[in-house]
Amino acid sequence: MLLDDLKSNLSTPINSKIETDGKYRLASILVVIYGKEPIVVMTEKPKHMNFHAGEISFPGGKLDSDDSDLLETALRETSEEIGLTISKEQVIGQLEPVVTLNSGFLILPFISVINQIPTLSANAEVEKIFHIPLNSFLKTQAKDPDPSHNLIQEMYTFEYQNQIVWGASARILKQIQDCLKS
Repeated sequence: MLLDDLKSNLSTPINSKIETDGKYRLASILVVIYGKEPIVVMTEKPKHMNFHAGEISFPGGKLDSDDSDLLETALRETSEEIGLTISKEQVIGQLEPVVTLNSGFLILPFISVINQIPTLSANAEVEKIFHIPLNSFLKTQAKDPDPSHNLIQEMYTFEYQNQIVWGASARILKQIQDCLKS
């Protein structure tokens, strides 16, 4: 699939504010897809983190009181975590919010599809940065075999280099996969 096709299939109106009944804390992430192949950028969280330790995820984090909205959160966190500056104009759409099973976050995913990116640099919140071929990665999708993970909604897993991507990140990938099939 070419970047232009991805842009076409993943472009949506952007509404960077969501309402919550106080049950969840708000967060957002940025799905960055780049290159001819195309490649998706993901990170591994350090094992010492309070939330999501050792998990494979997208750059992003919780809404800060200084952030004007969740899009600003995603762009700020992406810049802080992996040294990638994306402008609001480079964000082409968003996906449906997802909730985390253990940490109580409601995450709004945004998407940026760009031709190329500079060399990335991880901060202390990132153990490792992955550049994953999107098409072959999406083909690894499977149902999550752990029944305790299916408490809030149907769960999936994806695999890259013998690492399992699950939870909110996998549900975001499943949304991307579904958009690309339509």
